[in-house]
Amino acid sequence: MWQTAQVRNQVSEVFRSRGTSQLSTSALCQSPQIRYEFKLVTSLPAQPNRPDKRPPTGAWQPGHALGGRKFHSVVDGRSFQLDCGQPLHKVDLAYETWGRLNDSASNAVLICHALTGDSHAAGRAVDGHPVAGWWEPLIGPGLAVNTDELFVVCINVLGGCQGSTGPASLDPATGRPYGSSFPVVTIHDMVRTQASLADALGVHKWRCVLGGSMGGMQALEWSIMYRERVGSMVLASATAQASAQQIAWSHIGRSAIEADPGFQGGDYYEAGEGNGPHRGLAIARMAAQVTYRTDQVFSERFSRRSADPVDFTTTHSFDVENYLEYQGEKLVDRFDANSYIRLNRSMDFHDIGRDRGGVAAAFSRVLAPALVASVTSDTLYPPVQQRLLHQGLLEAGSGSKWLEIDSPHGHDGFLIETAQLSSPIAQFLEEHA
Repeated sequence: MWQTAQVRNQVSEVFRSRGTSQLSTSALCQSPQIRYEFKLVTSLPAQPNRPDKRPPTGAWQPGHALGGRKFHSVVDGRSFQLDCGQPLHKVDLAYETWGRLNDSASNAVLICHALTGDSHAAGRAVDGHPVAGWWEPLIGPGLAVNTDELFVVCINVLGGCQGSTGPASLDPATGRPYGSSFPVVTIHDMVRTQASLADALGVHKWRCVLGGSMGGMQALEWSIMYRERVGSMVLASATAQASAQQIAWSHIGRSAIEADPGFQGGDYYEAGEGNGPHRGLAIARMAAQVTYRTDQVFSERFSRRSADPVDFTTTHSFDVENYLEYQGEKLVDRFDANSYIRLNRSMDFHDIGRDRGGVAAAFSRVLAPALVASVTSDTLYPPVQQRLLHQGLLEAGSGSKWLEIDSPHGHDGFLIETAQLSSPIAQFLEEHA
């Protein structure tokens, strides 16, 4: 695993290559990549978990620091029927809020997170939230999603591992973690639970629902399932239905986890410190990280730099290998392998046209105007998928604006290029207030 000092050296090298000798605020403002790397560095824990001390799961558990989490009970004792046909008898959601709901409840905005995100969309890294908010540059006083004016909500999805009911949660029927018995959930299931929280908060209609990647899938489902409750939506790096290649990459990641002997068929929560599917989850993250970025970024950042002198072994000789190892280990400390499998699978099943007569028929249900954002270099969710979203919404008559994010950073561009997203989102929210 990279240590903090080594990561700082990597960031410093990026600065030096641009003629900047220190991590100055002005330099941070000039480069989205440097801002992203600096955020990565400053949110690292002072003492990363040692492999022999690491718990079986990185899931948040009752008794851990709350951070900014609040909780909503969707059902407790009653049955919540999932798309797969199985019921859950206890469903809780962890969520965070920023700003204040006005008297007419007309200023509420929902932020939906991606695969390994959670409810901590904004804010610093604190106890209970090991990394800073994943969309922090966009959410806050005076920012694009202006919390001086808006009431902002972000929910950890059903099946997740940061406070909402998921595989690491206790099954009320057994008193032990669900593990392998936790059912497959869908984007549709996630949105239904979110509607329960909206009801509890007194939000009849969201001014806007925003999200990228899996978050965009949720926003799109909101506009179809609860079309009268969505005033507008922002869909970044999203799609109407998962493609064969997206499913293929997902299968590789899940297979890596399931092949880890520490996975134990999904029932690893009582394995003790140092045990669990840590290596499988790290490999899944490494494979995904390659799909999230581009050859251009890897070549510019790492080239073929390696140990000097070259170490002719099969261990991690190249800088890019160490980077991927770091990304994998970092996720293991804050995520759960079973949740990764369930949420990853929910993205495979995403298809707004299923049981609705096709994609065009699903688009015809949408009333909310959209801002559709696409990253030029995204090969995992390529721009053609967002073009189809944009055109489908236009043809259905709900309205859509197109935003092209010019970036070399691939799928992660929707997280990195916040400067390119900020003004268009602020303007879109103003137009649809």
